[in-house]
Amino acid sequence: MHFSEKVTLLGAGRAETGVLTEALMFAPRLVAADGGAKNAVKIGQMPDFVVGDLDSVDARTLAKIPADRLIRVTEQESTDFEKCLSLIDAPLILAVGFLGGRIDHQLASFNALTRHEGPPVILLNARDLCFHLPSDLTLRLGAGTRVSLFPMAPVTGRSDGLKWPIGDIAFAPAGRIGTSNISTHDSIRLRMDGPGMLAIMPRAALGEVVRCLAP
Repeated sequence: MHFSEKVTLLGAGRAETGVLTEALMFAPRLVAADGGAKNAVKIGQMPDFVVGDLDSVDARTLAKIPADRLIRVTEQESTDFEKCLSLIDAPLILAVGFLGGRIDHQLASFNALTRHEGPPVILLNARDLCFHLPSDLTLRLGAGTRVSLFPMAPVTGRSDGLKWPIGDIAFAPAGRIGTSNISTHDSIRLRMDGPGMLAIMPRAALGEVVRCLAP
C-alpha cells in the first residue's frame, strides 16, 4: 500500500472519536487493522484498506466494505499491527486504537514500534503519544512539558533542555528508565547512540512531533 499522504492506522482497541478525528486531520488516509474496521464503520468512516487475517471483523461490517479494500494476511506469526506496518509505505503513520485495553496487546505494540524499520509511527490515545526516537531529534514543546523515556533495549544518549539530563546514563528495560522528565526550555534536543528508546509525551505535542518526524 503506497500513499503520498500520511496514514491513520486504526486498531480494534479503544479509539475515542475525538482522537481519531484529530489523527485524520494530520494523516487523512485511513487503514484499519482487522477489527479496527468495526471502529471505523461505527463512526461513519470508510477505510481505504482493511488489513489482517480478518478473524476479528464481523460479517455485517465486512459487508459494508468493498471487497477490493480487504487485504487478507493469514500468517499467525505477527500481530495485525505488525502486518499493517509491514505493508504501509507512507510519510508517517498515526496509530489509534493500540494503547490501553489489554496489557499484552499494548506491550506488543511497543515491541513492534521498536523493531519497525519503515516510516515513522506515532501511537496515540486520548492522553498520550508514543514513538521510537530517531538518532537526533529537536522538538519545540514549550517549558514544563512531560517527556518520559522508556528503553526497549540497552541504549544511551544525550539531551539538551531537560530537567534531568540523560548523558552518561545506561538505560535498559530492566534497569534505568526515564519516566516523567520535564522540558525546561522552549525546545529540547535528544540524541540517541542507538535504537530502542521510546518517547512518551502529552497528546498536545502531536502537531510538533508530526512536524519533526515527517516534515
